[in-house]
Amino acid sequence: MSKVTVIAHPLVQHKLSIMRQKETSCNHFRDLLTEISRLLAYEVTRNIPLIYCDIETPLAPMKAPFIEGKKIVLVSILRAGNGLLDGMLQLIPSARVGHIGLYRDPDTLEAIKYYFKMPPEIEDKDVIVVDPMLATGNSAIAAIHEIKEMQPKSIRFVCLLAAPEGIEKMQQVHSDVDIYTAAIDEKLNEHGYILPGLGDAGDRIYRTK
Repeated sequence: MSKVTVIAHPLVQHKLSIMRQKETSCNHFRDLLTEISRLLAYEVTRNIPLIYCDIETPLAPMKAPFIEGKKIVLVSILRAGNGLLDGMLQLIPSARVGHIGLYRDPDTLEAIKYYFKMPPEIEDKDVIVVDPMLATGNSAIAAIHEIKEMQPKSIRFVCLLAAPEGIEKMQQVHSDVDIYTAAIDEKLNEHGYILPGLGDAGDRIYRTK
């Protein structure tokens, strides 16, 4: 069974609480999401491999640790995933980037794919899939199915909020994909939204409602 990591750092929780408030402005919401995504990136990349290379400091030569090549691929589930992607790229600018466009059918809640663009040859790469919400799990599951066709070295999923229902479904279908989230909320409502949640992340990022 995959591991679920809740990143309970006080800074993450504080910023998330502000994002949940309905009166938080669109601009402030975006800024906070970028800040949190950088903090999440620290946790999800904690165990990426390092190599040691010879360098010279102003005082002496040494063996210094570096990330091993361009081994990370960040994949954003459009459109809300881009809110997490931007902050992570600030910390991992050398990462390759993929995008998967999915929308949720309002009646069935199933994920419908409309766009797929990935870097080539990711067989030896570690993939980090980002989407602010893991609600029903359908979009994340569909995206990971597509990515697995390219046979990456590993896949991890990062979100801001998760519902127990989405976690359970993800673990049933993709038991090899670890999940990283800032919070696990109470449940889904009848429309498939996370409660208490923070509303529709895409709408709040892009002010489309």
